[in-house]
Amino acid sequence: MAVLALVVVPGDGQIARTRTTDVAAPAASTATRSAATTSTTTALPREFTLVATGDVLLHEPLWEQARADAAAGGGTGHDFRPLLAGVAPLVTDADLAICHLETPVAAPSGPTAGYPAFSVPPEIVPALADTGFDACTTASNHTFDRGAAGVDRTLDALDAAGIRHAGSARHPAEAATTTLLPVAGATVALLSYTFGFNGVPPPDGQTWRSNPIDEARILADAARARAEGASVVVVALHWGDEYDPEPNAQQQALGPALARSPDVDLVLGHHAHVVQPMEVVDGEWVVYGMGNMVARHGTPGAANQEGLLVRFTFTEGPGGWRVTLAEYAALLVVTAQPPIRVVDAGAALAAGTGPVEGALRERLQLAWERTAATVDARGASTHGLRTIPGSAPPAADP
Repeated sequence: MAVLALVVVPGDGQIARTRTTDVAAPAASTATRSAATTSTTTALPREFTLVATGDVLLHEPLWEQARADAAAGGGTGHDFRPLLAGVAPLVTDADLAICHLETPVAAPSGPTAGYPAFSVPPEIVPALADTGFDACTTASNHTFDRGAAGVDRTLDALDAAGIRHAGSARHPAEAATTTLLPVAGATVALLSYTFGFNGVPPPDGQTWRSNPIDEARILADAARARAEGASVVVVALHWGDEYDPEPNAQQQALGPALARSPDVDLVLGHHAHVVQPMEVVDGEWVVYGMGNMVARHGTPGAANQEGLLVRFTFTEGPGGWRVTLAEYAALLVVTAQPPIRVVDAGAALAAGTGPVEGALRERLQLAWERTAATVDARGASTHGLRTIPGSAPPAADP
């Protein structure tokens, strides 16, 4: 619990959904105001920040923890807010925050189930909203785990929580509708696709229920989004080989191909359950894999407890909106002892030695170092990638 005091909010885990606002400058002197009347004022360019995280993949130990957290607060059911509170400062500070909800949710009365056919507690959805997420992608290899009813329940729950979504659909008209997200004077299109569905056929043959990866279709959808008024097009892809930090052949071919399209501005990847590199292709960013935001795999391996949070600043210029700053933070799901919590590993280390000692400090350091090395494996730092200030050990802060 000592380290958690450094990275989670106190109380019941309730997160206020706030956004950074402009701070008024001190009043100008009379001389300055007089000079300003004779000079030309140039308005600052508009900009916004976009944050994205990896898989939200709920295994049984996580909802057991959420049940314990609910009981500790005097409630019933599942409270996932304390589990996620460690990422809330970064998520709520963004103008647009995107998560990936990999699994369908159960009905309020259940039943719940874990791997291989997930049906997870629905309380995860309002917890994501309270953590600050504005939209979630939903195309994954588990989208069809619970058939059409699972798709419908999941999207209904996201709607009820005020979270926009892309990647699956309840009816053909929804499948044909582009998810457009207004933010800071821009319009962001969110597109979502998956490599497959674990061999599960589309419910009742309804192929429109979710989006398989197909390069021609993705490019056509991106072009349509641009024609519908999108100033930024973000493509989220569920792809890669599980537990492999190296992009596979599909990723290495498709990622650059999409980045080179004039209709795609950012590629975000997930599914491998470990962090994969970031790179720039013709001036556009490709994030091959963000690992897990939260998961508790039965498969042994420290790397699958780690994740990547990315933050991109988009700035409007003469040629439109482009990424002008790319940043990241290393995440870790602390599972060695209860309570299970998602933490910003670098921020916990930056808080000082004090209570962050011994095996926990070593684990945080490993997560930080492995994530930093992996994201830069393709030279991302030479294109300006940096850590989010405050989310790295002091020696590594820029």
